[in-house]
Amino acid sequence: MQHHLNNQTSRKSVEGLISDLRTTAPRTPNFYAASTREIPDTNATVYGIAQCNLNLTQTVCEDCLNSRYTSLDDCLPSTNGRAIDNGCFMRYASTPFFALNQTTDITPFLWDDNSNKKKAIIGGVVGDKSTGSVELLQGPARYSYNDLKVATENFSDEYKIGGGVFGEVFKGTLKDGETVAIKRTIMASTKGKIHFDDELKIISNVHHRHLIRLLGYCSKGPLLYLVHEFMDNGSLDQFLYGDKSRNLSWKQRFDIIFGTARGLAYLHEQYHVTVIHRDIKTSNILLDDELQPKIADIGLIRLLPEDKTHISTKLAESLDNCYIAPEYAIHGHLSEKVDTYSFGIVVLEIISGKRCTDVIDEKSVHQNLLDHAWNLYENGTHVSLVDERLDASEYASEDASKIIEIALMCTQSQVSARPAMSEVVTLLSDKSVDEMPTVRSTYQEDDVKIQVDSSMSLSSNATASSVQVSGR
Repeated sequence: MQHHLNNQTSRKSVEGLISDLRTTAPRTPNFYAASTREIPDTNATVYGIAQCNLNLTQTVCEDCLNSRYTSLDDCLPSTNGRAIDNGCFMRYASTPFFALNQTTDITPFLWDDNSNKKKAIIGGVVGDKSTGSVELLQGPARYSYNDLKVATENFSDEYKIGGGVFGEVFKGTLKDGETVAIKRTIMASTKGKIHFDDELKIISNVHHRHLIRLLGYCSKGPLLYLVHEFMDNGSLDQFLYGDKSRNLSWKQRFDIIFGTARGLAYLHEQYHVTVIHRDIKTSNILLDDELQPKIADIGLIRLLPEDKTHISTKLAESLDNCYIAPEYAIHGHLSEKVDTYSFGIVVLEIISGKRCTDVIDEKSVHQNLLDHAWNLYENGTHVSLVDERLDASEYASEDASKIIEIALMCTQSQVSARPAMSEVVTLLSDKSVDEMPTVRSTYQEDDVKIQVDSSMSLSSNATASSVQVSGR
């Protein structure tokens, strides 16, 4: 549909659609609107959505969407555009990305602010998205410092189960007998109480099988204590290389990959506000009693002080660099595709049983796991990346090749070429991955767009069985 959006009529249609959406969304009960608009004199239709964090006020939602509208307008004449902010999100596309049975007429929500009279809009629909707004508005439980102190015997070392630059993690037993994980970190005091409370509400209302739940919190002075559900099996990195190292079966590895993809897809596209994790790695993927994955530290970076979240300074030094997408590490450009990149690295680690920082070829000190995987792919031998501890009878070579190819697609340096995580879920569910190219590219600054990702390669021109990696 690219040629349709180049002319004035199609451009006005898109602009009219996203303008109506920015007006409508703040006036709906769920701060969410989805609409379609037919382009005159063509058989083409454009689709769009707008949504705000339910914890925002209507006025703040309006201001946020007005800013996103300006960013999204710059995407034209591209057939796809996204504008993302911590508080709101807008998107348009020339292909459907929501079900029409989830929509209703937006006309009642479109009125002239001066006369308070409704304007007649033809072909508009509003998303009747069931998000459970009452639950979403609830904040997390607040624990007393003394209860957490008792639960961990004054945060003694024998209760410590993990730690890093963002804080220490303790195992604790609450008064009701529930076992929990308690993370102690520095509070983001510079961000303001209202913002901080809103962020906690966003994190605490994330409910998904493959995401660790935030049960509550406690603040004392500059310290913040986050209480999470406890996973007795610990983290994935412990199973792959650490104290709990064991030979996970092919099925177990696939289930971990698939579950992690589903969890990220929920954060990016299914929750009422887009949440970008920013720190996906094997140590942040915990395993339950059935070895099913649960992503940890959701939203943690959003709660930390500015000096620990600015990617160009301390975060770049503190995070495991091999997981960080190049556009984020070098320029601080943030989008959901940052998580997609990290996910691809994690998949290579799970399949190979090797750390992303491991030097694979002693003759080339700069060849890490990702470089090694690309070299094997270009030679058509990427199935040899599979962990040697696995029995070859456990898996089909074409399945192994497919998953490695999906991982490489996720790690491309061109941001727009990486799939959305919902598309990764679809690809993992499919049986074949075809038309993989044999050329990789190096990272270029021009590959990155700030805030707006205006080209969704898979959603517009590929299917689950036709995946294209345009290069690394």
